[in-house]
Amino acid sequence: MEGILKKYQQKFRKVREEMDRWEDLQSRLMSQFSNASSIIGRLQMIGDKKNYGSLKGVNGVEDAVLQKQMESLETILLSIKKTVEDFHSIVLSLEKMVRDSKQLVQGGSHQRSTKQLQQRVGLKPSLSDCLDGLAILLEMHNSEYLLKSSVVSALLNIALKPSSKDLGALRQLLFDQPNIPRDEVQFIYDIIFAEDIC
Repeated sequence: MEGILKKYQQKFRKVREEMDRWEDLQSRLMSQFSNASSIIGRLQMIGDKKNYGSLKGVNGVEDAVLQKQMESLETILLSIKKTVEDFHSIVLSLEKMVRDSKQLVQGGSHQRSTKQLQQRVGLKPSLSDCLDGLAILLEMHNSEYLLKSSVVSALLNIALKPSSKDLGALRQLLFDQPNIPRDEVQFIYDIIFAEDIC
């Protein structure tokens, strides 16, 4: 059992690396979303000729400014899409860890009983604690990924028909993230590393 616990702790170290990456992606997504929101918020004003003052006389200035803003928005939206794909790759990595972990305890012809899965040796976590911890982390991150993906899809729709009210609501929804309670994640790590074997 101690050997399997060591393998689980290695998996949780990998999970911790993925969580650090997740936080970096969260910061990047918020910055990208702010930039896209700013451009979307300006589109109606840019399209109104009366906002150009003395530049109204410059032939094609409105179209040139609008085209530049649309090009910038397209670049940012592609970056946002890539960031969301990176979030998804972390979720897929967590799914693989959960699958591998289940196979680890079911390994070979030796099936472990519920009692064996819940057995503790001193401060060390049970195999059940490890499995449950990984499953909870996967569920939290998958739920947040789905929410982020929905927010980004809604942003793409708003980009076509700008609405400052809708844009503000989406921005607030995204900026209220993450929905992953840090103290809960830390609690899971504390259980798994209650007595670090390595």
